[in-house]
Amino acid sequence: MSLMRFDPFSDLMSLREAMNRLLEEPFAGRAMGTMVTRGVPIDMYEKDDHIIVKAALPGAKPDDVDITISGDTLTIRANVLPELESKEVENWDWYRHELTHGQFMRSITLPTRVNADQANATFENGILTLQMPKSEEAKPKRVSIQGRSQEKQVQIGQSQPGSMQQGRA
Repeated sequence: MSLMRFDPFSDLMSLREAMNRLLEEPFAGRAMGTMVTRGVPIDMYEKDDHIIVKAALPGAKPDDVDITISGDTLTIRANVLPELESKEVENWDWYRHELTHGQFMRSITLPTRVNADQANATFENGILTLQMPKSEEAKPKRVSIQGRSQEKQVQIGQSQPGSMQQGRA
């Protein structure tokens, strides 16, 4: 009789991974000939005064991608069609059918407002890269402190002339 070793952490992690996949792609299906909506995996980060978004769109062509920015919401859509005609594959015995095709869509809230008119998009090797400059009102502003006169400004750690100082004996 062999003993099975139970590892609750690895079993929980695989269950957690399965639940995350289910929640991230609720409409994912693998039915042949079915157009389904899938999520688009992204990376988003800030560099200088730009918000950068990279999205993986395997099999998509630049003409198949639609990008919209409305307020602080970015939406990326793509339609990836299978390369094979459905009549050609009907008589095939599939062993695996994992290449993704169908409609892809992802809407995300940007961390700050951007200037959509100056956004730049490039597409290379299935990766869409968006560079969106922050809007002027979203850029941080420096506020200077104005004093009445040089003599009346007090620096931290100094006392003003004529103020009471309590000393220790």
